[in-house]
Amino acid sequence: MAEQQSNVAVLGGGSFGTALASIAADNGANVRQWLRDEALVAQINREHRNGRYLPDYAINPAVTASTDLKSVLTGAELVLIAIPSKAFRSVVQAAKPWLSPEQILVSTTKGIEQDGFLLMSQVLEQETGFPHIGVIAGPNLASEIADKQLTATVIASADALTRTRVQQVLGCRYFRVYASNDRHGVELGGALKNIYAIAAGMAAALGMGENTRSMLMTRALAEMSRFAVAQGANPMTFLGLAGVGDLIVTCSSNLSRNYRVGHALGTGLSLEEAVAALGQVAEGVNTVKLVCAKAREMGVYMPLAEGLNRVLFDGVPAQEMASTLMMGEQSSDVEFILPREAVQQAHREQAHQGQHNSGGCDE
Repeated sequence: MAEQQSNVAVLGGGSFGTALASIAADNGANVRQWLRDEALVAQINREHRNGRYLPDYAINPAVTASTDLKSVLTGAELVLIAIPSKAFRSVVQAAKPWLSPEQILVSTTKGIEQDGFLLMSQVLEQETGFPHIGVIAGPNLASEIADKQLTATVIASADALTRTRVQQVLGCRYFRVYASNDRHGVELGGALKNIYAIAAGMAAALGMGENTRSMLMTRALAEMSRFAVAQGANPMTFLGLAGVGDLIVTCSSNLSRNYRVGHALGTGLSLEEAVAALGQVAEGVNTVKLVCAKAREMGVYMPLAEGLNRVLFDGVPAQEMASTLMMGEQSSDVEFILPREAVQQAHREQAHQGQHNSGGCDE
């Protein structure tokens, strides 16, 4: 529970932003939520319900919604930014006149900005230069949080004040908030797992079993951590809630938007049809393309992401991608124990030895 009454601003009217706004209000905070949609603002204030994203969820009546950024942000100690990645920067720019360096700014968005391959906390840093910046990530399906099912998340920041205040404001009997100082790793985990949730949904639609899903998730974790470590993250972060935790839930649940897009692709729908059927943003679709381009640039081996990229954007049938992946190299299991290069070197030495031995045979 919050130790003192806090003023909290939530930017965004989606399912996760709405759930967090209500949790903070449950904990005694003064909460104001900003949305663009005037009809949705009126509904939240009148009915305490977000009919578009969480229609069955009773929002704490203390949450006040508004389309006016100034009134929402003025006096806020903690600002939670729950805006899709494509609109994230523009909303932060619009909010800037009413932001101050004393405020704690926390992104909840699991996406990547195309220009410069920037994560949302990096956008916040770039736009504000403020010292108290953090990210929230983890296995957080908003509909289950709304049902007050036991859920855990991670607040990641190099700043101890940011971590502590978010834990105080949001932590409650059903929403547990754990701390990390690896902001980059936590944020990359949140963004990267969306790719593999699409692949898992596709595999399920193709009739693949539990062994396959387990293999897919484990190799996805290897791929995610390989990429993140190349970007400067700590590999141990991926053992936590924002790594394996978030990966498990998004690769296993039909409540995951990215999983649902993948499932629709696996049934034969086009990407456009799959996204249209979902009716919401699935961050993983954009993330696949960006991550694959960055991985090629850095020389990071990401066969699952590359295979999915070909299905999404090159018209390769999902079934064909699945069989191609099974013919990939059999390399190291956990690369931070046995490096992939060591396995490849052993294969080369074995092949060389075989050639040497065959060359010495009697004719």
